[in-house]
Amino acid sequence: MPETGTAAGRRVLLVSTNYAPEQAGIGPYATQIAEHWAAGGRIETHVLAGIPHYPAWRADPAYRGVWRREETRAGVRVHRRRHTVPPRQTAVRRALYEASILAGGLLAPPRMGRPDAVVAQLPSLAGGVLGARIAGRHGVPYVPVVQDLMGAAAAQSGIRGGDRAAAAAAAVERRVLRRATLVGVIHETFTDKVAAMGVDPARIRLVPNWSHVARPSRPRAETRARLGWNADRPVVLHSGNMGLKQGLEVLVGAASAEPGVDIVLMGDGNQRERLQGLGRGLPNLRFLPPAGEAEFPDVLAAADVLAVTQRASVLDMSIPSKLTSYFAAGRPVVASVAEEGGTAGEVRRSGAGVLVPPENPDALLDAVRKLAADPAAADALGARGPAYVDAHLSREAGLARITGLLDEALETHPSPRGPR
Repeated sequence: MPETGTAAGRRVLLVSTNYAPEQAGIGPYATQIAEHWAAGGRIETHVLAGIPHYPAWRADPAYRGVWRREETRAGVRVHRRRHTVPPRQTAVRRALYEASILAGGLLAPPRMGRPDAVVAQLPSLAGGVLGARIAGRHGVPYVPVVQDLMGAAAAQSGIRGGDRAAAAAAAVERRVLRRATLVGVIHETFTDKVAAMGVDPARIRLVPNWSHVARPSRPRAETRARLGWNADRPVVLHSGNMGLKQGLEVLVGAASAEPGVDIVLMGDGNQRERLQGLGRGLPNLRFLPPAGEAEFPDVLAAADVLAVTQRASVLDMSIPSKLTSYFAAGRPVVASVAEEGGTAGEVRRSGAGVLVPPENPDALLDAVRKLAADPAAADALGARGPAYVDAHLSREAGLARITGLLDEALETHPSPRGPR
């Protein structure tokens, strides 16, 4: 279908450190946005991206030794720039990571004609700065999309030097956001925070993320048998990044306290090795590598309960990407998170899960036992997830919102005409 909005026929640069083939976090959203814009040649779409590394925090072996690469994926021109990849998070290492992204973009900017608009995914900070500089150089609209605020995240991260890192990150975010033509936020909990940084609320737009995975396609029993999961034992699955913020010790504690429940941690991250050490000797605690894109929905659907966890000190305004995938899987969610955060709000809004206090294995296990004791009620609770996705989190609606944001920015701040 031909693009009919203001962006049709334009050249757009999307700055996102994370991009395909990454399958977790922000990467899938950036990929689907760019590919949607580029489909059928509707918009000439370029992406300034890093080396694939998330959530393992290890550079993809396919990019070993690559410092700069131009590649075309599904009609999108991707400009890769190498950066450091810290296997363990400290404030200094995170700063070096951001600095290397910034240096790569400044020393080797994307080889392309003048863009008509620049969109950037925040975080990272460096991506935001690069997007603002490129847009300012060409006098074109700059549109950051706030997936998370690194200043707040650093303050709650628990990493050494987090307070100083938080102050520095917040100062950069403030400058970057104030330069924007429009600012997109993925959840209403970000609106007041962005406005407090000096952004006119009239320039803030809500552009929620969507469920970016397919629906399950195989029978649950078939997938459970393939994975070696006992049909008579409840399986609690956590999928995604294993970082400090997630506080996955609560699931290790649950496995230790209840031998009759199987806990599965699927994914990667800088805390995986430590969690494996904590859970050594527990036969009901399993670790799996990230599932491939094709089998991922079926693995989620094979679980009895899908877990999302955060440390008690984390009041997260963002919505973990895993949550939209969980809803699509049709299984009940148990969220061990602060009641005031964005994750808790989304679980309440969906009606597809149960909230329990963070870092409390007993409360989490109590919720799991109740769901396991009443399979019909658990199935009914889980079924609300796909219904919520259809009503509020469809890919089509999400991509339309982000394209509408781009169109509005171009109408608000028309690109100068000239050589391209």
